Amino acid sequence: MSTHEPTANTAPAAAGAVFAAVDIGASSGRVILGRVLARGAGGGNSVQLEVVHRFPNGVVEIDGGLRWDFDALFAEVLKGLSAAATVAAVQGERVESIGIDTWAVDYGLVDATGKLTAQPFSYRDDRSRASVEPVHRKLDPARLYGTTGLQFLQFNTIYQLAAEEDLAGLQALLIPDLIAFLLTGQRRTEATNASTTGLFDAVAGEWATEFLTALGLRKDLFPPLVQPGETVGTLLPGIAARVGLPQDTRVVAVGSHDTASAVAAVPAEEENFAYISSGTWSLVGLELKHPVLTEASREANFTNERGVDGTIRYLRNMGGLWLLSECQRTWAQEGFRPDITALLTAAAALPPGGPQINPDDSCFIAPDNMPDRIRSAVRRTGEVLPDDPAAITRCIMDSLAAGYARTIRDAERLADRSVEVVHVVGGGSQNRLLCQLTADVTGRKVVAGPVEATALGNILVQARAAGSAAGGLAALRALVVQSHDLQVFVPELSRL
Repeated sequence: MSTHEPTANTAPAAAGAVFAAVDIGASSGRVILGRVLARGAGGGNSVQLEVVHRFPNGVVEIDGGLRWDFDALFAEVLKGLSAAATVAAVQGERVESIGIDTWAVDYGLVDATGKLTAQPFSYRDDRSRASVEPVHRKLDPARLYGTTGLQFLQFNTIYQLAAEEDLAGLQALLIPDLIAFLLTGQRRTEATNASTTGLFDAVAGEWATEFLTALGLRKDLFPPLVQPGETVGTLLPGIAARVGLPQDTRVVAVGSHDTASAVAAVPAEEENFAYISSGTWSLVGLELKHPVLTEASREANFTNERGVDGTIRYLRNMGGLWLLSECQRTWAQEGFRPDITALLTAAAALPPGGPQINPDDSCFIAPDNMPDRIRSAVRRTGEVLPDDPAAITRCIMDSLAAGYARTIRDAERLADRSVEVVHVVGGGSQNRLLCQLTADVTGRKVVAGPVEATALGNILVQARAAGSAAGGLAALRALVVQSHDLQVFVPELSRL
């Protein structure tokens, strides 16, 4: 795989070109228009984002399992693209291309005619748990890691596929690739997301076909790979007419695993940085040139996933703000709807040294009464956590910050790197308490922002492919720095 940035695959975009990012997370989605603007004499360029459509997302129980309502999700994507077309037309702009990013590991199965056979399972469904042992009997975990470099999670795609009863005549499309297929009719698998399946060779940058064979899966179960910056296809006539965009509007592969797009937009001006993509999940790690495939890395459960421009996202997938959002959901059901700012302020006022949990514990994966589960987890440590929202919130924040610090220390040791600064991007970058605690516990400066890192990374890869931006990741990140006000947190040892 090439490790230099791809060249633009079209002539430079015309003036007035804008780019549409379809950015979908596990709890919500957005369609965002992005513009690369000149700031004036000597001021360089900047990136401007405009959200044109928001919609909810979440797992639903269908046919006895936790699945994604993909039909509803795709309908929202079309509404968002229609809104993007309208906004662009009013402002005399042209939507140059569309990029899609979502969460990883989940997929839909389509038949030879392109029909989706069922609503895709969610990684939060427990069906793949029983597949882990049979897979490991055929493929030793050490061998799996030595090739894929992938962190073990029971919901990785490899285990989900092993739970399928009949794949004859079907093809698997990861969620962003499924959306791209329905838009263009072209079946491709974007490489950053392919690297999360457990069926991808971390060194070769290709499918690990021997693993597919060992599990009795066809070598063409997934479509061919495409790299960020390459064109997947143009809009189908019916789709173009429905959303009001020209049929020649391109769908461009971006870092379709949302974390790959987020890391591409980390505003790092230094080489040795750690990143925390903080949202529903926390993705904590380093950016490397080569994977770390040692036994020590496997035992530490670190993952080596592809990033934009052939980089390696060396990280650990940790629990995240799902813990707090699920607590808020439970409290709301009980009639208590605390303002999040007031809740975090009350949590910050509590003394340090309170009880902590392991935010990665599998007991927190499925939706349920999260406050009760957190208090039960604390009891198992021999401590007591009051049934008080502020105390529970502080427990979550302390636990996440401590987990971040452990993960960064482990990454430094395993990759033989020294971290100078920690960048927090995504929704968690707005959480001042979490950012300050992270600075305190890591002993490193924390730079927080941008919130919309995923959409920015998506837009910047599209802009570079169209000739509206140029250079490698350092140049793209410089645009992010120029475009956003970032917050800096320094360690306050008195708080520990």
